[in-house]
Amino acid sequence: MEASYESRITSSLAAAIRHGGEAILSQEGHSRCDYEMITGEWGAYEEMWHTGQLIQGLLAAYRTTGRNEALRHARRAGDWWVGQTFPEEHPLHGYLNGAHGNRLGALINTTTIMDGTPGLFDLTAATGDSVYAQVATDAGAWILDHLYIPEERLSYNIVDAETGEIWRARSPHAQHQGRPFELRFAARPNAEGYLWADMYRFTGEQRYLNAFLEVCDGLIARQSDNGWWMDFEPNDNRAGKIHARFNTWNAEALLEAYDLSGDKKYLQAALRTGEALARIQQSNGVIFYQSYTDGNHDRRSPCGSGTSFAGILWLRLHQLGAGDFADNIRRALDFTLTNQFPLDHPDPNLAGGYLEIRQKESKGHRLKVIFRDISTSFGLRFLSAVHEHVFGSE
Repeated sequence: MEASYESRITSSLAAAIRHGGEAILSQEGHSRCDYEMITGEWGAYEEMWHTGQLIQGLLAAYRTTGRNEALRHARRAGDWWVGQTFPEEHPLHGYLNGAHGNRLGALINTTTIMDGTPGLFDLTAATGDSVYAQVATDAGAWILDHLYIPEERLSYNIVDAETGEIWRARSPHAQHQGRPFELRFAARPNAEGYLWADMYRFTGEQRYLNAFLEVCDGLIARQSDNGWWMDFEPNDNRAGKIHARFNTWNAEALLEAYDLSGDKKYLQAALRTGEALARIQQSNGVIFYQSYTDGNHDRRSPCGSGTSFAGILWLRLHQLGAGDFADNIRRALDFTLTNQFPLDHPDPNLAGGYLEIRQKESKGHRLKVIFRDISTSFGLRFLSAVHEHVFGSE
């Protein structure tokens, strides 16, 4: 890779660190999530995983650039996470109040917690303060003890933050409505964020590793022939809809299983997903938020987070000598660098962020054009990973 990329990446990361800490994070320390570009208003939902992803991205950039403001912003966000623990008198004590918000209100998608936790372990590593990893570990232990179904290698996903009810036989998600109930509508692999793997590394407790490898074995058994996991939302096997990030999360977990076990079955399954992602990447490098198994795409949804996340997976596979993704990585990198809002952008809510746009129609046929904060979180991770691989860290 040309030397010119080094300065482009470091300049880009500096702008994205500023955007993450000054535009995305609220005064309380949580992500403000989605920015509605017409009204100029932020709309928070699933704050826990949005915030967790930003912590992980900021810390990746801190390791790469040495910029102390990235660590400062990440710690402020981590302190917010710690504050979401349930009190002792609550039926969910030990768990975290990762309420979805938006249309699901007080319902917790367990996925929301699990795929936001890597940043908490990274924050403990960066600061030496064990509280961050411990809060994530307590939540993961609660999930294992209360939600995990060992014989199915799945975990119940929906928990009511107000009542403590675990949804075992129903789902709030649209693609399941009007269909006869199946367990996969209420329970998922929930390997995103590889929480139990991180807990094993943090505590040394074998049961966490055992559960994590069980879940990853279940992922392999349930992987569709095309490299996706079409039986689980937010994929939709009836419509052939492929979500931009869900499958990559599973593949990332499989690579963690490979690192911990050395068993190549996990690497091979992750490679199938890497190859599937390569098939839906466009010539300009982008992956759309919604792609379909028939080759179509929703072109209104350029997904910066999905593009960067695919780049992270491809780079990791490349480093393991699995597959040839050099062109895919380069195209994803060029897309990310080229489609960044400049720091002098007139809207400070966008300045320095990486592109991700979704369009929705609201009441009265008004079009909602939404910028998504997570493009910056994943962009920070991806560009940091490329810089470290090619040029090293500061």
